[in-house]
Amino acid sequence: MTKGNAKAVLKNELFDWLEIIVCAIIIVVLIFTFVFRVVTIIGQSMENTVFEGEKLIISNWFYTPKAGDVVVISRNIDNTPGDSASGGPIIKRIIATENQVVNIDFSTGVVYVDGVALDEPYTKTPTNLKYDIEFPVTVKPGCVFCLGDNRNESLDSRSSAIGDNGMIDTRYILGRVVFRVFPFNRMGGV
Repeated sequence: MTKGNAKAVLKNELFDWLEIIVCAIIIVVLIFTFVFRVVTIIGQSMENTVFEGEKLIISNWFYTPKAGDVVVISRNIDNTPGDSASGGPIIKRIIATENQVVNIDFSTGVVYVDGVALDEPYTKTPTNLKYDIEFPVTVKPGCVFCLGDNRNESLDSRSSAIGDNGMIDTRYILGRVVFRVFPFNRMGGV
């Protein structure tokens, strides 16, 4: 093999590797643009499920909201932050979906959906904090009713400041939490 041929082979191999690396980067960017997103938690409303500063992967790929899902919701014209310092996305747990009836007994802290008391081992505190929504309430079509797991530190569907009088339009759900990536000692499903 001549010196010129060796340079040509090396050049071709270098371009092949460069092409593979560029394609891999493009694929990763496309996946994290259209399938998954990484979000950082701000606030204490979902303790002890997730904590401030944790990084989560969310996805809305073929997603249909259901009760129990932990979701990230965008702030929008109907979902103003009120007196919160953050105008960014919020993270909450879906308690009920469209046409379900939600009732809360604030003296005992128990949440009922369609007359059945929820078993909520994930909550940090009972649901004793009342905002301005009157209960029972029926979830509007195309909406969900969401609460934070740290019930007495969460601005959520109990307040008319969230969504449309407490109802969160499913179009504003950025995605369901599928995986915790940071901190590493808590990495895994949520």
